[in-house]
Amino acid sequence: AYLVALAGLAFLAFLLYLRNPYFLKDLNYTVTAIKIAMQLRKFKKQKPFYSILDRFLDKVARHPQKKFILFEDSSYTYSQADKESNRVARALSTHAKLKEGDTVALFLGNEPQFVWVWLALTKLGCTASLLNYNIRSKSLLHCFSCCEAKVLVAGADLRDAVEEVLPTLNQQGVRVFILSEECDGEGIESLSDKVQQASDQPLSPELRANINIKSPALYIYTSGTTGLPKAAVINHERLWLASFLQAVSGVRSDDIIYIYLPLYHSAGFLMGLCGAIDKGLTIVLRRKFSASQFWNDCRKYNVTVIQYIGEIMRYLCNAPKRDNDRDHKVRLALGNGIRADIWADFLQRFGDIRICECYGATEGNIGFVNYVGKVGAIGREHFLHKMGCPYALIRYDTEKEEPVRNSKGFCIEVPRGETGLLVAKIGERTPFSGYAKNKQQTEKKKLRDVFVKGDFYFNSGDLLKIDNEGFVFFQDRIGDTFRWKGENVATTEVADHLLMVDCVEEANVYGVKVPGHEGRIGMASLKLKENMDFDGKTTYQHVKNYLPSYARPRFIRIQDALVVTGTFKQMKGKLAEDGFNPAVIKDPLFYLEDNKGYVPMTQEIFNSIAEGRVRL
Repeated sequence: AYLVALAGLAFLAFLLYLRNPYFLKDLNYTVTAIKIAMQLRKFKKQKPFYSILDRFLDKVARHPQKKFILFEDSSYTYSQADKESNRVARALSTHAKLKEGDTVALFLGNEPQFVWVWLALTKLGCTASLLNYNIRSKSLLHCFSCCEAKVLVAGADLRDAVEEVLPTLNQQGVRVFILSEECDGEGIESLSDKVQQASDQPLSPELRANINIKSPALYIYTSGTTGLPKAAVINHERLWLASFLQAVSGVRSDDIIYIYLPLYHSAGFLMGLCGAIDKGLTIVLRRKFSASQFWNDCRKYNVTVIQYIGEIMRYLCNAPKRDNDRDHKVRLALGNGIRADIWADFLQRFGDIRICECYGATEGNIGFVNYVGKVGAIGREHFLHKMGCPYALIRYDTEKEEPVRNSKGFCIEVPRGETGLLVAKIGERTPFSGYAKNKQQTEKKKLRDVFVKGDFYFNSGDLLKIDNEGFVFFQDRIGDTFRWKGENVATTEVADHLLMVDCVEEANVYGVKVPGHEGRIGMASLKLKENMDFDGKTTYQHVKNYLPSYARPRFIRIQDALVVTGTFKQMKGKLAEDGFNPAVIKDPLFYLEDNKGYVPMTQEIFNSIAEGRVRL
């Protein structure tokens, strides 16, 4: 009877597998998701509230001598990190008079001190505002005014940027500290000497007694691909949820993670650093990404987990091939933004690495994880996920730049296989905290009366598609998709086709306005492979074979380097503004002449288009 029951179970499992080949992976995800939900509930109920800092302190107690951060030629154990952050906390408490609830801006590159200062602020019950170290003057002051920080802590290498805005900061009564031993400037104080003199004894948890799961933990600035950066409010609950991503993707406590993405951004800070603290990992920290040093670092430090974002994987695949490309211990890559073509190339070249592609916005209330490893997908639908965070893909009008509504005024859900705008219900379990000191932008991200009167949904600004198996695919950003000849053109799809052309290394596609024409016409900025010229004939043949006429780029601009944000996302706004006038653009330009192919763009061609003599 026992054997019969066992055989019956085996047969049932086989039937389930036939119906859903991803059954086991779905089951594994279900178990992990339930565990995470229970853990979060426990943290919420605990008095005092159990934060990521408490998790760090637990790891310090459990393995004080375990390596926490490896940076260049230095290494720091969990215990050393704890003591260093105690000193910073005491120095800031004494000299900056910081107290619970204050906000402090961090203006630092990727270095261990970034981590010490953040831990110190958390020990004092303060909120850290993570400033992008590439911003200057007007943007820098704008980011400051968003979070109302009382104190600025800056890296010694960023002193010039600070001095540029110092008069305004002094006027606003902001205390400015530089991480150096001495400082002779007016209105700037040194911090390193004060830290060295401070005690490394633990701080009383009473200093942060009133912090709870809904208190703001951080301000993280959205990349600002559109206008000035906005400060997303990250509370302790969001911080925990982002940290759990490592658990979902199968990171183990004996892993070594490589973090080179900027710590001022959610990928490096939340998914990378906080996730590593949750698991008690060793972190290999690097100042900046380097394609040439990437695998050498992985070999040197025995890295097992890497993160990626945006164009990073393409840069790695475009680097010259080496004999030892597969000689490394990396087993898992987690991140977002890898395109299907590069995914396949990457695995073929660098070996059997599990890629865990995720999707989410810093400020959003919805995310997906492709826990199956399906090439090209950003995630997979799961009933538990949908119960926990209700979402939908709705029909969107690209021309009017708004969702399509039916006769009753409600939005229309798109069927499977059709592209729609992702919206996620705003509720108690799925809140949207919005942007600090920016009610207008916060309201702009909310859609009301979506399916019933009075409901609220978060507008992700992303067009996605869900296939018949329940896999989710990214199509485009709503601002990037453009309409031409009454048709929607997805920039990512056109770029994917251009990248198949032999001479093209990178491609950025966008729509440009043409006088006397409705909508926008396609244009592409290309970076060519080393020692190769633009092959207009082959490019034309390729786009003609693979793209409908309305989606073929009419103009091509050749650039030495394509501009990306600090988090390696392509910038389209400035390129679209530049347009295709050869009098304005000094880069080589090409024009797609009907039935002829790509020819060099001239002032004459431009004038005849601008004056309407040539209809596009």
